[in-house]
Amino acid sequence: GKHVLIRDGERVKAGDQLVDGAVNPHDILRIRGEKALDRYLVDEIQEVYRLQGVKINDKHIEVIVKQMLKRVRIKDPGDTTFLVGEAVEKSVFFEENERVANQGGKPASAEPLLLGITRASLSTDSWLSAASFQETTRVLTEAACEGKEDYLRGLKENVIMGRLIPAGTGLPMYRNLDLEIAAPEIAVPVPVQEKQQDQL
Repeated sequence: GKHVLIRDGERVKAGDQLVDGAVNPHDILRIRGEKALDRYLVDEIQEVYRLQGVKINDKHIEVIVKQMLKRVRIKDPGDTTFLVGEAVEKSVFFEENERVANQGGKPASAEPLLLGITRASLSTDSWLSAASFQETTRVLTEAACEGKEDYLRGLKENVIMGRLIPAGTGLPMYRNLDLEIAAPEIAVPVPVQEKQQDQL
């Protein structure tokens, strides 16, 4: 059986764990929000690695968790072009809401969505990136039937195409940048010419 973690008369908040064991991450997201889920997932994954004596910086796991939480599910489309129940990326959601708000319309409302690693990778806008992960035949077939275009915005698809990745010096804003480096002035000692004495 499971052990109860609270005592009689103890005050608990919504989402607090009452018994030991694994917690459904979807419940954490629904009740306590994205930040609480982010912290929970990072701590749980780190615990597995710590037991093996492996040290990993939190930022590496946080990048993966961020990708798992990059989409929202539309609850009320308002005056936007979204559909009820549609899963869209947060950036697209905010851009569309901003466009509608500027026109005086009603913005859409949505709830955060947690995707597994496989679904998060396959739901990317880049069909090249999705095809290189899993279900290659299905992804390529759907992309061909729908006439999809890949704008090569991510790292993976640019590596596949043999192009510079859009990061660091590969960013368009830095691509044609000329750097002028001032050479430091170094005092060079003048060699002293030794007078050769004629040997007698």
